Amino acid sequence: MTVLVLHGVNLNMFGRRDPAQYGTATLDDINAALAALAAELGAGLVTFQTNHEGAMVERIHAALDDGTSAVVINAGAWTHTSHAIADALALLPVPVVEVHMSNVHAREPFRHESVLARVCAGSIAGFGVQSYLLGLRAACALVR
Repeated sequence: MTVLVLHGVNLNMFGRRDPAQYGTATLDDINAALAALAAELGAGLVTFQTNHEGAMVERIHAALDDGTSAVVINAGAWTHTSHAIADALALLPVPVVEVHMSNVHAREPFRHESVLARVCAGSIAGFGVQSYLLGLRAACALVR
């Protein structure tokens, strides 16, 4: 089993971007925690971050043929705007779990709607780095 974790726009700035909202963990810290949990769960892990929507869509397309068993995605602001990413995720025959570090439902109104939700098995929000780890656990459970 190989889980692909996708990090969207501006998420390379974790640790520097609004620590009150997102905490002080960096993207490297998050990826290290995911790698440790993946090893514990007996899963392979691939991570990818981009600030370019087309690159995200192309990486999702690549998951059709690269052995990806499940996807965990934090698309950042694209969660609320990118029908292109939603359409790409809809192509995948594997479970997709949406995650968010902050509680998007307690934030600005535009963050309350996810255009990705329709193609995701579920979403986890508001638990900081734990959102990613819970998402990885959920993705693995959906594959098994």
